[in-house]
Amino acid sequence: MVTYVDWRQSVALTGTVIKWLAVAMVVPLVTSLVYGEDTLVFLASMAIAVVVGFGLEQLGDDRSLKPPAAMLLVALAWLGAAVVGAVPYIIAGTGTIANPINAVFESMSGFTTTGATVLGEISTDQHSHAILIWRQLTQWLGGMGIIVLMIAILPEIAVNGSQLMQREAPGPELQKLTPRITETARVLWLVYLAFTLLFMLVMTALHYSGLAPDMNLYNAVAHGFSTLPTGGFSPKGNSIAAFEPVVQWLFVPFMLVAGTNFALFWYLRNGNLGRIGEDPEFRAYVGALVTITVVLAGLLYAGAAPALGDLGGQTAGELENAARQAAFQIGSLMNSTGYATSDFAQWDSSVQILLLFAMFIGGSAGSTGGGIKVVRWLIVVKTAKRELSTAARPDTIQPIRLGSQVVDEEAVRGVLAFTLMYVILIAVGMVIFAIDAGRTADLSLAPIDALSASLATVGNIGPGFGPIGPFGSYTAFPNTSKVLMILFMWLGRLEIIPVLALFTGSFWGR
Repeated sequence: MVTYVDWRQSVALTGTVIKWLAVAMVVPLVTSLVYGEDTLVFLASMAIAVVVGFGLEQLGDDRSLKPPAAMLLVALAWLGAAVVGAVPYIIAGTGTIANPINAVFESMSGFTTTGATVLGEISTDQHSHAILIWRQLTQWLGGMGIIVLMIAILPEIAVNGSQLMQREAPGPELQKLTPRITETARVLWLVYLAFTLLFMLVMTALHYSGLAPDMNLYNAVAHGFSTLPTGGFSPKGNSIAAFEPVVQWLFVPFMLVAGTNFALFWYLRNGNLGRIGEDPEFRAYVGALVTITVVLAGLLYAGAAPALGDLGGQTAGELENAARQAAFQIGSLMNSTGYATSDFAQWDSSVQILLLFAMFIGGSAGSTGGGIKVVRWLIVVKTAKRELSTAARPDTIQPIRLGSQVVDEEAVRGVLAFTLMYVILIAVGMVIFAIDAGRTADLSLAPIDALSASLATVGNIGPGFGPIGPFGSYTAFPNTSKVLMILFMWLGRLEIIPVLALFTGSFWGR
Protein backbone atom coordinates (compact mmCIF):
# COMPACT_ATOMS: atom_id res chain seq x y z
CA MET A 1 0.00 0.00 0.00
CA VAL A 2 1.42 3.39 -1.03
CA THR A 3 1.09 6.21 1.48
CA TYR A 4 1.31 9.79 0.25
CA VAL A 5 2.46 12.65 2.43
CA ASP A 6 -0.30 15.11 3.29
CA TRP A 7 1.86 18.14 2.49
CA ARG A 8 -1.05 20.59 2.87
CA GLN A 9 -1.22 20.10 6.63
CA SER A 10 2.53 20.48 6.94
CA VAL A 11 2.48 23.70 4.93
CA ALA A 12 -0.51 25.02 6.93
CA LEU A 13 1.30 24.51 10.23
CA THR A 14 4.43 26.05 8.71
CA GLY A 15 2.25 29.10 8.15
CA THR A 16 1.43 29.13 11.86
CA VAL A 17 5.13 29.17 12.72
CA ILE A 18 5.82 31.97 10.22
CA LYS A 19 2.89 34.03 11.50
CA TRP A 20 4.29 33.92 15.03
CA LEU A 21 7.63 35.30 13.82
CA ALA A 22 5.84 38.64 13.70
CA VAL A 23 5.64 38.52 17.50
CA ALA A 24 9.40 37.95 17.74
CA MET A 25 9.94 41.02 15.57
CA VAL A 26 8.53 43.15 18.39
CA VAL A 27 12.02 43.08 19.95
CA PRO A 28 13.77 44.79 17.01
CA LEU A 29 10.72 47.02 16.57
CA VAL A 30 11.11 48.33 20.13
CA THR A 31 14.85 48.71 19.51
CA SER A 32 14.09 50.73 16.38
CA LEU A 33 11.86 53.06 18.40
CA VAL A 34 14.56 53.53 21.06
CA TYR A 35 17.25 54.41 18.51
CA GLY A 36 14.98 56.00 15.90
CA GLU A 37 16.11 53.63 13.13
CA ASP A 38 14.31 51.30 10.69
CA THR A 39 10.90 51.34 12.40
CA LEU A 40 9.08 51.07 9.07
CA VAL A 41 11.32 48.15 8.08
CA PHE A 42 10.04 46.03 10.95
CA LEU A 43 6.44 47.17 10.69
CA ALA A 44 6.49 46.06 7.05
CA SER A 45 8.28 42.82 7.90
CA MET A 46 5.75 41.99 10.61
CA ALA A 47 2.90 42.60 8.18
CA ILE A 48 4.50 40.32 5.58
CA ALA A 49 5.04 37.54 8.16
CA VAL A 50 1.38 37.71 9.24
CA VAL A 51 0.01 37.79 5.68
CA VAL A 52 2.23 34.94 4.45
CA GLY A 53 1.61 32.87 7.56
CA PHE A 54 -2.15 33.38 7.48
CA GLY A 55 -2.24 32.57 3.77
CA LEU A 56 -0.40 29.28 4.24
CA GLU A 57 -2.67 28.34 7.16
CA GLN A 58 -5.64 28.27 4.79
CA LEU A 59 -4.26 25.21 3.02
CA GLY A 60 -5.35 22.86 5.80
CA ASP A 61 -7.25 22.65 9.06
CA ASP A 62 -6.46 19.15 10.36
CA ARG A 63 -3.72 19.58 12.97
CA SER A 64 -2.82 15.89 13.39
CA LEU A 65 0.17 14.72 11.37
CA LYS A 66 1.53 11.32 10.39
CA PRO A 67 5.33 10.85 10.82
CA PRO A 68 6.27 11.79 7.21
CA ALA A 69 4.17 14.96 7.38
CA ALA A 70 5.73 15.82 10.75
CA MET A 71 9.20 15.49 9.21
CA LEU A 72 8.11 17.73 6.33
CA LEU A 73 6.76 20.33 8.77
CA VAL A 74 10.04 20.52 10.69
CA ALA A 75 12.06 20.97 7.50
CA LEU A 76 9.67 23.52 6.00
CA ALA A 77 9.32 25.49 9.23
CA TRP A 78 13.08 26.08 9.41
CA LEU A 79 13.32 26.96 5.73
CA GLY A 80 10.29 29.25 5.95
CA ALA A 81 11.65 30.98 9.06
CA ALA A 82 14.95 31.66 7.28
CA VAL A 83 13.23 33.09 4.22
CA VAL A 84 10.85 35.33 6.20
CA GLY A 85 13.67 36.24 8.57
CA ALA A 86 15.57 37.63 5.58
CA VAL A 87 12.81 40.14 4.79
CA PRO A 88 14.04 42.88 7.20
CA TYR A 89 17.52 42.68 5.66
CA ILE A 90 16.16 43.07 2.13
CA ILE A 91 13.80 45.93 3.02
CA ALA A 92 16.51 47.78 4.98
CA GLY A 93 18.68 47.52 1.89
CA THR A 94 22.00 48.34 3.55
CA GLY A 95 25.32 46.74 2.70
CA THR A 96 25.77 43.29 1.23
CA ILE A 97 22.59 41.81 2.73
CA ALA A 98 20.39 43.85 0.41
CA ASN A 99 21.12 41.01 -2.05
CA PRO A 100 18.36 38.36 -1.55
CA ILE A 101 20.79 35.40 -1.58
CA ASN A 102 23.01 37.11 0.99
CA ALA A 103 19.95 38.00 3.06
CA VAL A 104 18.71 34.39 3.13
CA PHE A 105 22.28 33.22 3.87
CA GLU A 106 22.51 35.57 6.88
CA SER A 107 19.04 34.61 8.08
CA MET A 108 19.63 30.85 7.69
CA SER A 109 22.98 31.27 9.46
CA GLY A 110 21.16 33.04 12.27
CA PHE A 111 18.28 30.62 12.80
CA THR A 112 20.55 27.57 12.52
CA THR A 113 22.99 29.27 14.97
CA THR A 114 25.82 28.83 12.48
CA GLY A 115 27.28 32.31 12.81
CA ALA A 116 28.72 32.44 9.28
CA THR A 117 28.22 35.93 7.92
CA VAL A 118 28.11 37.85 4.64
CA LEU A 119 27.41 41.12 6.40
CA GLY A 120 30.70 42.74 5.41
CA GLU A 121 31.26 45.64 7.78
CA ILE A 122 29.64 44.86 11.13
CA SER A 123 28.93 48.07 13.01
CA THR A 124 26.07 50.35 13.97
CA ASP A 125 27.49 52.87 11.50
CA GLN A 126 26.71 50.53 8.59
CA HIS A 127 23.58 48.79 9.97
CA SER A 128 20.94 49.97 12.41
CA HIS A 129 20.77 48.77 16.01
CA ALA A 130 17.41 47.17 15.17
CA ILE A 131 18.78 45.14 12.24
CA LEU A 132 21.73 43.95 14.31
CA ILE A 133 19.50 42.97 17.26
CA TRP A 134 17.21 41.04 14.88
CA ARG A 135 20.31 39.26 13.58
CA GLN A 136 21.16 38.30 17.17
CA LEU A 137 17.59 37.32 18.03
CA THR A 138 17.31 34.88 15.12
CA GLN A 139 20.06 32.85 16.78
CA TRP A 140 18.31 32.82 20.12
CA LEU A 141 15.06 31.65 18.53
CA GLY A 142 16.86 28.87 16.69
CA GLY A 143 19.06 27.77 19.59
CA MET A 144 16.64 25.67 21.61
CA GLY A 145 14.51 25.15 18.51
CA ILE A 146 11.67 26.97 16.78
CA ILE A 147 9.45 23.90 16.85
CA VAL A 148 10.21 23.23 20.53
CA LEU A 149 9.12 26.80 21.29
CA MET A 150 5.93 26.39 19.24
CA ILE A 151 5.14 23.11 21.07
CA ALA A 152 5.56 24.92 24.37
CA ILE A 153 3.12 27.75 23.55
CA LEU A 154 0.76 26.61 20.76
CA PRO A 155 -1.81 23.81 21.26
CA GLU A 156 -2.20 23.26 17.50
CA ILE A 157 1.50 22.37 17.20
CA ALA A 158 1.65 20.48 20.52
CA VAL A 159 -0.77 17.84 19.17
CA ASN A 160 2.20 16.36 17.28
CA GLY A 161 4.77 17.38 19.89
CA SER A 162 6.64 14.12 20.45
CA GLN A 163 7.40 13.29 16.84
CA LEU A 164 8.19 16.92 16.00
CA MET A 165 10.69 17.27 18.84
CA GLN A 166 12.27 13.97 17.88
CA ARG A 167 12.94 15.38 14.40
CA GLU A 168 14.22 18.75 15.62
CA ALA A 169 16.08 17.92 18.85
CA PRO A 170 19.87 17.74 18.45
CA GLY A 171 21.25 14.27 19.12
CA PRO A 172 20.24 10.66 18.51
CA GLU A 173 17.72 10.43 21.35
CA LEU A 174 15.11 12.72 22.89
CA GLN A 175 14.94 12.76 26.68
CA LYS A 176 11.39 13.15 27.92
CA LEU A 177 11.72 14.98 31.22
CA THR A 178 8.03 15.14 32.12
CA PRO A 179 4.98 12.96 31.38
CA ARG A 180 3.69 15.47 28.79
CA ILE A 181 5.84 16.55 25.85
CA THR A 182 4.53 20.12 26.07
CA GLU A 183 5.82 20.31 29.64
CA THR A 184 9.20 18.98 28.51
CA ALA A 185 9.35 21.69 25.84
CA ARG A 186 8.54 24.35 28.42
CA VAL A 187 11.15 22.99 30.84
CA LEU A 188 13.87 23.14 28.17
CA TRP A 189 12.94 26.67 27.15
CA LEU A 190 12.74 27.87 30.76
CA VAL A 191 16.23 26.53 31.49
CA TYR A 192 17.46 28.17 28.29
CA LEU A 193 15.78 31.48 29.19
CA ALA A 194 17.16 31.39 32.74
CA PHE A 195 20.77 31.02 31.57
CA THR A 196 20.24 33.73 28.95
CA LEU A 197 18.97 36.20 31.54
CA LEU A 198 21.80 35.26 33.92
CA PHE A 199 24.35 35.95 31.19
CA MET A 200 22.80 39.34 30.43
CA LEU A 201 22.76 40.21 34.15
CA VAL A 202 26.42 39.24 34.63
CA MET A 203 27.57 41.23 31.60
CA THR A 204 25.53 44.28 32.57
CA ALA A 205 26.94 44.10 36.10
CA LEU A 206 30.47 44.05 34.67
CA HIS A 207 29.69 47.20 32.72
CA TYR A 208 28.28 49.16 35.65
CA SER A 209 31.12 47.99 37.91
CA GLY A 210 33.57 49.64 35.53
CA LEU A 211 35.30 46.36 34.58
CA ALA A 212 33.81 46.29 31.07
CA PRO A 213 33.13 49.81 29.76
CA ASP A 214 32.11 48.58 26.27
CA MET A 215 29.70 45.90 27.52
CA ASN A 216 26.71 48.22 27.77
CA LEU A 217 23.11 47.03 28.04
CA TYR A 218 22.71 46.75 24.25
CA ASN A 219 25.83 44.58 23.91
CA ALA A 220 24.89 42.48 26.94
CA VAL A 221 21.46 41.71 25.47
CA ALA A 222 22.85 41.19 21.96
CA HIS A 223 25.48 38.71 23.11
CA GLY A 224 23.01 36.99 25.43
CA PHE A 225 20.92 36.26 22.35
CA SER A 226 23.87 34.55 20.63
CA THR A 227 25.90 32.91 23.44
CA LEU A 228 23.42 30.41 24.90
CA PRO A 229 22.29 29.26 21.44
CA THR A 230 25.99 28.81 20.50
CA GLY A 231 25.39 31.20 17.64
CA GLY A 232 28.44 33.44 17.51
CA PHE A 233 26.98 36.54 15.89
CA SER A 234 28.21 39.77 17.45
CA PRO A 235 27.41 43.42 16.73
CA LYS A 236 31.17 43.95 16.99
CA GLY A 237 33.28 43.35 13.89
CA ASN A 238 36.13 41.82 15.91
CA SER A 239 33.82 39.62 17.98
CA ILE A 240 34.74 39.18 21.65
CA ALA A 241 38.25 40.53 21.07
CA ALA A 242 36.51 43.91 21.39
CA PHE A 243 36.09 43.36 25.13
CA GLU A 244 38.32 43.13 28.17
CA PRO A 245 39.95 39.85 29.33
CA VAL A 246 37.54 39.55 32.28
CA VAL A 247 34.64 39.56 29.82
CA GLN A 248 36.34 36.92 27.68
CA TRP A 249 36.89 34.66 30.70
CA LEU A 250 33.24 34.96 31.76
CA PHE A 251 32.03 34.01 28.28
CA VAL A 252 33.73 30.62 28.64
CA PRO A 253 31.51 29.00 31.32
CA PHE A 254 28.36 30.12 29.50
CA MET A 255 29.60 28.61 26.24
CA LEU A 256 30.36 25.37 28.07
CA VAL A 257 26.88 25.39 29.61
CA ALA A 258 25.37 25.89 26.15
CA GLY A 259 27.18 22.79 24.89
CA THR A 260 25.91 20.65 27.79
CA ASN A 261 22.75 18.55 27.60
CA PHE A 262 20.10 20.88 29.03
CA ALA A 263 18.25 17.94 30.55
CA LEU A 264 21.10 17.62 33.07
CA PHE A 265 20.27 21.07 34.46
CA TRP A 266 16.70 19.92 35.03
CA TYR A 267 18.01 17.01 37.09
CA LEU A 268 20.32 19.40 38.95
CA ARG A 269 17.38 21.68 39.74
CA ASN A 270 15.52 18.69 41.17
CA GLY A 271 18.45 17.83 43.46
CA ASN A 272 19.70 14.88 41.41
CA LEU A 273 23.35 15.96 41.31
CA GLY A 274 24.58 12.39 40.89
CA ARG A 275 22.87 12.15 37.50
CA ILE A 276 25.36 14.68 36.06
CA GLY A 277 28.46 12.89 37.36
CA GLU A 278 27.17 9.55 36.14
CA ASP A 279 26.39 10.76 32.63
CA PRO A 280 29.00 9.23 30.28
CA GLU A 281 28.54 11.89 27.61
CA PHE A 282 29.06 14.72 30.10
CA ARG A 283 32.24 13.12 31.43
CA ALA A 284 33.58 12.66 27.90
CA TYR A 285 32.55 16.21 26.98
CA VAL A 286 34.41 17.74 29.92
CA GLY A 287 37.39 15.46 29.38
CA ALA A 288 37.69 16.44 25.72
CA LEU A 289 37.37 20.14 26.52
CA VAL A 290 40.03 20.06 29.23
CA THR A 291 42.47 17.90 27.25
CA ILE A 292 42.32 19.91 24.02
CA THR A 293 42.44 23.21 25.92
CA VAL A 294 45.58 22.17 27.81
CA VAL A 295 47.29 21.03 24.59
CA LEU A 296 46.38 24.26 22.79
CA ALA A 297 47.49 26.41 25.73
CA GLY A 298 50.83 24.64 25.67
CA LEU A 299 51.25 25.24 21.94
CA LEU A 300 50.32 28.91 22.26
CA TYR A 301 52.64 29.34 25.24
CA ALA A 302 55.44 27.86 23.14
CA GLY A 303 54.85 30.46 20.42
CA ALA A 304 52.63 28.66 17.88
CA ALA A 305 50.56 31.80 17.29
CA PRO A 306 52.85 34.67 16.31
CA ALA A 307 49.86 36.97 15.81
CA LEU A 308 49.32 36.93 19.59
CA GLY A 309 52.69 38.48 20.19
CA ASP A 310 55.43 37.02 22.34
CA LEU A 311 54.07 34.13 24.38
CA GLY A 312 57.46 32.59 24.95
CA GLY A 313 56.82 31.75 28.58
CA GLN A 314 58.42 34.67 30.38
CA THR A 315 55.68 36.11 32.54
CA ALA A 316 52.47 35.22 34.33
CA GLY A 317 50.67 37.60 31.97
CA GLU A 318 51.77 35.55 28.97
CA LEU A 319 50.63 32.35 30.66
CA GLU A 320 47.22 33.91 31.39
CA ASN A 321 46.93 35.07 27.79
CA ALA A 322 47.76 31.61 26.41
CA ALA A 323 45.31 29.94 28.82
CA ARG A 324 42.54 32.43 28.03
CA GLN A 325 42.98 32.17 24.27
CA ALA A 326 42.99 28.37 24.45
CA ALA A 327 40.00 28.08 26.79
CA PHE A 328 37.98 30.56 24.78
CA GLN A 329 38.72 29.20 21.30
CA ILE A 330 38.16 25.56 22.25
CA GLY A 331 35.04 26.40 24.26
CA SER A 332 33.76 28.31 21.24
CA LEU A 333 34.68 25.97 18.39
CA MET A 334 33.96 22.60 20.01
CA ASN A 335 30.48 23.83 20.95
CA SER A 336 30.05 25.51 17.52
CA THR A 337 29.61 28.97 19.06
CA GLY A 338 32.00 30.64 16.65
CA TYR A 339 33.08 33.59 18.80
CA ALA A 340 36.76 34.50 18.80
CA THR A 341 39.20 36.54 20.85
CA SER A 342 41.99 36.23 18.29
CA ASP A 343 42.29 35.67 14.54
CA PHE A 344 43.15 31.97 14.68
CA ALA A 345 43.18 31.91 10.87
CA GLN A 346 46.68 33.42 11.27
CA TRP A 347 47.94 30.76 13.68
CA ASP A 348 50.35 27.96 12.73
CA SER A 349 48.98 25.04 10.70
CA SER A 350 49.61 22.62 13.58
CA VAL A 351 47.30 24.67 15.79
CA GLN A 352 44.67 24.93 13.05
CA ILE A 353 44.59 21.13 12.74
CA LEU A 354 43.89 20.92 16.48
CA LEU A 355 41.07 23.46 16.08
CA LEU A 356 39.61 21.42 13.20
CA PHE A 357 39.66 18.36 15.47
CA ALA A 358 37.71 20.29 18.12
CA MET A 359 35.17 21.39 15.48
CA PHE A 360 34.56 17.77 14.48
CA ILE A 361 33.67 16.71 18.02
CA GLY A 362 30.72 19.01 18.62
CA GLY A 363 28.67 19.62 21.75
CA SER A 364 26.41 17.28 23.71
CA ALA A 365 23.13 15.80 22.56
CA GLY A 366 20.27 17.90 23.93
CA SER A 367 22.40 21.04 23.91
CA THR A 368 22.35 23.98 21.51
CA GLY A 369 25.79 22.99 20.22
CA GLY A 370 26.34 21.75 16.68
CA GLY A 371 28.66 19.13 15.22
CA ILE A 372 28.44 15.35 15.32
CA LYS A 373 27.90 15.36 19.12
CA VAL A 374 29.96 13.70 21.83
CA VAL A 375 27.49 10.85 22.43
CA ARG A 376 27.72 9.79 18.79
CA TRP A 377 31.51 9.70 18.95
CA LEU A 378 31.25 7.52 22.06
CA ILE A 379 29.04 5.08 20.18
CA VAL A 380 31.28 5.13 17.10
CA VAL A 381 34.39 4.42 19.19
CA LYS A 382 32.69 1.67 21.19
CA THR A 383 31.36 0.09 17.98
CA ALA A 384 34.84 0.12 16.41
CA LYS A 385 36.25 -1.44 19.57
CA ARG A 386 33.56 -4.14 19.47
CA GLU A 387 34.35 -4.95 15.83
CA LEU A 388 38.02 -5.40 16.67
CA SER A 389 37.14 -7.56 19.65
CA THR A 390 34.67 -9.81 17.80
CA ALA A 391 37.06 -10.28 14.86
CA ALA A 392 38.93 -12.82 16.98
CA ARG A 393 35.82 -14.17 18.72
CA PRO A 394 32.89 -13.88 16.30
CA ASP A 395 30.52 -15.92 18.48
CA THR A 396 30.58 -13.50 21.42
CA ILE A 397 27.75 -11.06 21.96
CA GLN A 398 28.92 -7.62 23.07
CA PRO A 399 26.22 -4.96 23.36
CA ILE A 400 27.19 -1.29 23.16
CA ARG A 401 26.78 0.35 26.56
CA LEU A 402 26.72 3.97 27.66
CA GLY A 403 27.11 3.81 31.39
CA SER A 404 24.62 1.22 32.58
CA GLN A 405 22.37 1.60 29.53
CA VAL A 406 22.52 -0.77 26.56
CA VAL A 407 22.28 1.10 23.26
CA ASP A 408 19.74 -0.42 20.88
CA GLU A 409 21.33 -1.85 17.72
CA GLU A 410 18.98 0.21 15.57
CA ALA A 411 20.25 3.35 17.31
CA VAL A 412 23.85 2.23 16.70
CA ARG A 413 23.14 1.83 12.98
CA GLY A 414 21.51 5.25 12.93
CA VAL A 415 24.54 6.86 14.55
CA LEU A 416 26.93 5.21 12.09
CA ALA A 417 24.75 6.23 9.14
CA PHE A 418 24.53 9.84 10.36
CA THR A 419 28.28 10.08 10.95
CA LEU A 420 29.02 8.68 7.48
CA MET A 421 26.60 11.11 5.79
CA TYR A 422 28.06 13.98 7.81
CA VAL A 423 31.61 13.20 6.66
CA ILE A 424 30.50 12.66 3.03
CA LEU A 425 28.70 16.02 2.96
CA ILE A 426 31.79 17.78 4.27
CA ALA A 427 34.01 16.08 1.68
CA VAL A 428 31.64 16.93 -1.18
CA GLY A 429 31.31 20.51 0.02
CA MET A 430 35.07 20.91 0.29
CA VAL A 431 35.54 19.87 -3.37
CA ILE A 432 32.70 22.05 -4.67
CA PHE A 433 33.77 25.14 -2.71
CA ALA A 434 37.37 24.78 -3.88
CA ILE A 435 36.34 24.42 -7.53
CA ASP A 436 33.80 27.23 -7.33
CA ALA A 437 36.30 29.56 -5.67
CA GLY A 438 38.60 29.05 -8.64
CA ARG A 439 36.09 30.94 -10.79
CA THR A 440 36.36 34.04 -8.59
CA ALA A 441 39.34 36.33 -8.87
CA ASP A 442 38.69 37.84 -5.43
CA LEU A 443 38.73 34.51 -3.56
CA SER A 444 41.70 32.25 -2.95
CA LEU A 445 41.09 29.07 -0.94
CA ALA A 446 43.75 26.69 0.34
CA PRO A 447 42.59 23.07 0.85
CA ILE A 448 42.28 23.60 4.62
CA ASP A 449 40.22 26.76 3.97
CA ALA A 450 37.78 24.85 1.72
CA LEU A 451 37.56 22.05 4.29
CA SER A 452 36.86 24.53 7.08
CA ALA A 453 34.14 26.24 4.99
CA SER A 454 32.36 22.93 4.48
CA LEU A 455 32.78 21.82 8.10
CA ALA A 456 31.74 25.24 9.42
CA THR A 457 28.45 25.24 7.52
CA VAL A 458 27.46 21.57 7.93
CA GLY A 459 28.48 21.67 11.60
CA ASN A 460 26.81 25.06 12.21
CA ILE A 461 30.13 26.38 13.51
CA GLY A 462 30.52 29.62 11.51
CA PRO A 463 34.14 30.72 11.16
CA GLY A 464 36.87 28.76 9.43
CA PHE A 465 40.33 29.55 8.12
CA GLY A 466 41.68 31.84 5.42
CA PRO A 467 39.19 34.48 4.20
CA ILE A 468 36.44 33.02 6.42
CA GLY A 469 38.45 33.37 9.61
CA PRO A 470 36.75 34.66 12.76
CA PHE A 471 37.15 38.29 11.66
CA GLY A 472 36.45 37.54 7.98
CA SER A 473 33.25 36.74 6.06
CA TYR A 474 31.75 34.57 3.34
CA THR A 475 30.94 37.58 1.16
CA ALA A 476 33.46 36.78 -1.59
CA PHE A 477 32.06 33.30 -2.30
CA PRO A 478 30.08 32.93 -5.55
CA ASN A 479 26.30 32.76 -5.23
CA THR A 480 26.40 29.09 -6.24
CA SER A 481 28.54 28.29 -3.19
CA LYS A 482 26.34 30.43 -0.95
CA VAL A 483 23.21 28.54 -2.04
CA LEU A 484 24.92 25.23 -1.24
CA MET A 485 26.02 26.64 2.13
CA ILE A 486 22.42 27.63 2.88
CA LEU A 487 21.44 24.02 2.19
CA PHE A 488 24.32 22.76 4.35
CA MET A 489 23.33 24.95 7.30
CA TRP A 490 19.73 23.76 6.99
CA LEU A 491 20.88 20.13 6.79
CA GLY A 492 23.28 20.53 9.71
CA ARG A 493 20.78 22.08 12.11
CA LEU A 494 18.18 19.37 11.47
CA GLU A 495 20.87 16.67 11.54
CA ILE A 496 20.70 15.81 7.84
CA ILE A 497 18.04 13.09 7.64
CA PRO A 498 14.80 15.15 7.97
CA VAL A 499 15.97 17.31 5.05
CA LEU A 500 17.64 14.74 2.79
CA ALA A 501 14.64 12.43 3.17
CA LEU A 502 12.53 15.02 1.35
CA PHE A 503 14.59 14.45 -1.79
CA THR A 504 13.85 10.70 -1.98
CA GLY A 505 11.01 9.15 -3.94
CA SER A 506 10.11 6.80 -1.09
CA PHE A 507 9.30 9.77 1.16
CA TRP A 508 6.60 10.94 -1.24
CA GLY A 509 5.21 7.43 -1.77
CA ARG A 510 6.67 6.85 -5.21
